[in-house]
Amino acid sequence: MRTTFMANDGNVERKWYVIDAEDLVLGRLSTEVASILRGKHKPTYTPHVDTGDNVIIVNAEKIALTGNKLNDKMYYNHSGYTGGMRERNALEMKTHYPEKMIEVAVKGMLPKGPLGRKMIKKLFVYGGPEHKNQGQKPEVYELKG
Repeated sequence: MRTTFMANDGNVERKWYVIDAEDLVLGRLSTEVASILRGKHKPTYTPHVDTGDNVIIVNAEKIALTGNKLNDKMYYNHSGYTGGMRERNALEMKTHYPEKMIEVAVKGMLPKGPLGRKMIKKLFVYGGPEHKNQGQKPEVYELKG
């Protein structure tokens, strides 16, 4: 009798992928990265286990946004204190915090709770073309489409 394969932390093999974000659209990149972090691209995907791979994103400062999002899209952040609301538009985020812009987009597409917090730790975003994860020997990942 055959049984269904259930992944657990002991039998998950993780790879490292590097993605060049130059001229890629933020939303399309984020959905693909979130899928890799969850492990949905693997036949051993199990919803309640972190089966995903590690992802390195380079050239975050060259990410593209469609339409008029550079001026219209807002990012909100609250310090926790009275009057501590900060708001920035996408142009300001892209100029000063390009890594944070991608991290926020991907984090919103992951599960909420302990599992999602474990998955987001496998994402490494760098503004320029260089990264410091050469020791892991990452493979270049080409986005579909």
